[in-house]
Amino acid sequence: MADLSDADRPDAAARRLPVTHPTPPPVEGPGPLHGIRVVEIAHPFTAFAGRLLADAGADVILIEPPDGAEQRYHEPFADDRVDREMSLSWWAENTGKRSAVADLETGPGRQFFRQLIETGDVLLEAERPGYLAELGIDYPDLTGRPIDDDPGRKPGEQASGPPPVHGGLIHVSISPFGRDEAGGGEDMTDLTLLARGGPMWSCGYDDHDLPPVRGRGNQGIRISAHFAVMSVLTALLARSRHGGQFIDVSMVAAANVTTEFASYGWLAARETVQRQTGRHATPRPSEPTQVRCADGRYLNTGVPPRSPQEFDALVGWLDELGLSDEFPMTALLAMGSEYQYLSLQMIQEDPLAGEVFGAGREAMAFIASRVSAHEAFVGFQSRGIAAGVVWSPDETMTDPHFVERGFPVELYQPQLNRSVLYPGPPIRFTASPMVVRGPAPELGAHTAEIQGELDSQ
Repeated sequence: MADLSDADRPDAAARRLPVTHPTPPPVEGPGPLHGIRVVEIAHPFTAFAGRLLADAGADVILIEPPDGAEQRYHEPFADDRVDREMSLSWWAENTGKRSAVADLETGPGRQFFRQLIETGDVLLEAERPGYLAELGIDYPDLTGRPIDDDPGRKPGEQASGPPPVHGGLIHVSISPFGRDEAGGGEDMTDLTLLARGGPMWSCGYDDHDLPPVRGRGNQGIRISAHFAVMSVLTALLARSRHGGQFIDVSMVAAANVTTEFASYGWLAARETVQRQTGRHATPRPSEPTQVRCADGRYLNTGVPPRSPQEFDALVGWLDELGLSDEFPMTALLAMGSEYQYLSLQMIQEDPLAGEVFGAGREAMAFIASRVSAHEAFVGFQSRGIAAGVVWSPDETMTDPHFVERGFPVELYQPQLNRSVLYPGPPIRFTASPMVVRGPAPELGAHTAEIQGELDSQ
């Protein structure tokens, strides 16, 4: 989120991009999950999944304890004001939701919760395995259906206590190791999730004297959030045939299956990938792809040219820039159009093909060193050659592509009495828009409103 007064948007908007296949702008209307109610027991592990569902139009109701959800106390705080209503983490991941206070460890709190579940479609939670069973509000208690791997009960044991309230409930549980895994994991953090799950091993630099690097932004938590959302959508589609069901998301497993081919490479070939600067981790080192541009920014060049069209495009761009005579491999580059396609096998077995391929890589670095990163990105992409600028997060919010697409979203922030800039949904629906529907709620802001809705039913 950025203060609008600090966002350099006019300059970004002035840099127009070539548009070849524009997406029609969304029409006004309800989102794709309009009419779906999600009850979320507030937790840092569920927050982003809940936000995605809220952006898609679901009515997401946060259940918070009287002193507020844990995430409200996460740093950093807006304007450095240490206050549960000023956490940037809370603002970022709880947009469009409603907040209701209910102490689930009390009878009235559990009664309110059960009333709410009766009106809901999805329960989203990340409590420690066994906790909800101890309170008598776990999946078997709410639906009358057993969970054979529930650590709070014997296999197949039915719930006891108040009668079930919702046989069609979709209950999503997010936990570090899944509910059927011993060892707890309550103290797992995003750092330890990425390490234990494997992605961290693939992230870092060519210099292996440096340790692996954690991707920032709570990526481990957000990986499992995406799996949770996909599971919810699948279960909603299946509900007409199977009714509700229990979904058990293991955060470590979710991280592990997003290690590209690192996990499968070991399982299938007993090969261990090695981290590399700005490119895929592979068992054997590949050539560097990250280059520095004339403005000091870095550009990832991806896969260098292999087809005649790509080589012709590079030669043509060098001519346009008046750099053909300065580039020492222009003759080799021109030979690229003589190959139907440079396969990896040809590059490895044919020395000349390897030199031509290398000339394409060098030409990309040479051009990038003479123009700005944004010019290089647009130039390569418009010529069918993969490239991407290494933006900082604030620069991404002013990137002309994202600005034209409507990704930065202005929201009025009542705690600041001004508008701020938020990252919007990454997906565009043209008929059922996915949009940020309002700032994160203040603690208990909707308790009376929700209770009134329940009482009127």
